Amino acid sequence: MTKLLVVLLTVIVSFTPFLAAADQTQTEPVIFIQQGVSSEPIALTLADLQSLPQTTFKTSTIWTSGVSEFSGVALSQLMAPFGVNQGVIRARAANDYAVDIPISSLTDTAPIVAYRMDGDLIPRRGKGPLWIVFPYDMDAAFRTETVYSQSIWQLKSLDVVD
Repeated sequence: MTKLLVVLLTVIVSFTPFLAAADQTQTEPVIFIQQGVSSEPIALTLADLQSLPQTTFKTSTIWTSGVSEFSGVALSQLMAPFGVNQGVIRARAANDYAVDIPISSLTDTAPIVAYRMDGDLIPRRGKGPLWIVFPYDMDAAFRTETVYSQSIWQLKSLDVVD
């Protein structure tokens, strides 16, 4: 019986990376972006996000242990096609948690919409598939309650609000 449990656990652990990435396909939408209530939302896939300029940084978070490497698209880069330079972006998670991020606070590198952590796709159970992440270790300005509240995981939509 013990040998069977060891074999079963080994198989489960061996396939965990594949199961983690199974909730992210290249062709299904991972995020919806909308500019104003009258426009149709634009659906983006993981492949769409991967085709945009990428940003990677290492940082610790209050939700994970140690320093991790996060990769994804700068939120400013993702919103650039909309040509908006004022107002807020309402970010909404899968559980309908929502927070407003002022467009004026975006930089070329922060925050990012991360889809990789330590080189692996972020699974739903690991705060993915998309997580708004700031380089918290870079500057004390990124370690505030406001910024932490904007660090939405399981991000599902971004709405530009005037």
